[in-house]
Amino acid sequence: MKSALLVIDVQHALFHTNHAPADADGVIERINALSRRARALNVPVIFIQHERAGSPLEFGSAGWQLDSRLDVHDADARLRKTTPDSFLGTELQRILSDAGVTHVVVCGYASEFCVDTTVRRAAGLGFDVTLARDAHTTHDKPHLSGAMISAHHNETLSSITSFAAKIRALPAESIWPN
Repeated sequence: MKSALLVIDVQHALFHTNHAPADADGVIERINALSRRARALNVPVIFIQHERAGSPLEFGSAGWQLDSRLDVHDADARLRKTTPDSFLGTELQRILSDAGVTHVVVCGYASEFCVDTTVRRAAGLGFDVTLARDAHTTHDKPHLSGAMISAHHNETLSSITSFAAKIRALPAESIWPN
């Protein structure tokens, strides 16, 4: 099974706010550790960036840039998107298929939007999915904390059995362990 690591929307405007996403520093540390292990195994690392004209995520703006704490290498792929679905209107499916990828590891921001949508779409397209359960995050909402939202999605997504592909949620340290 050939894998790829998808790092979704870990961007300056989303992480450097008055109130950072839940466990932002820890999530970024775990993403960096996952990225290091992926590269050591020649697993492609793909950084996906959301963009929206006239917003802090406008393409090329300071807010659109990847968070400076991320460990990004020149060989890593970069992909732009405009919806919560990292596949919709992008070359992601082609990139993964051309590389022979059948399994994706997903991490990043926001648990209930882009992470959730991308996990479901990947499984619907036939990719097995591992959600790095402690390497995705979101902001607190009036109805739930960011940590509770992420925990909910770990349980909900890994409970879906109607796709032919499997979805599981594992701690980041257990994905490609040393």
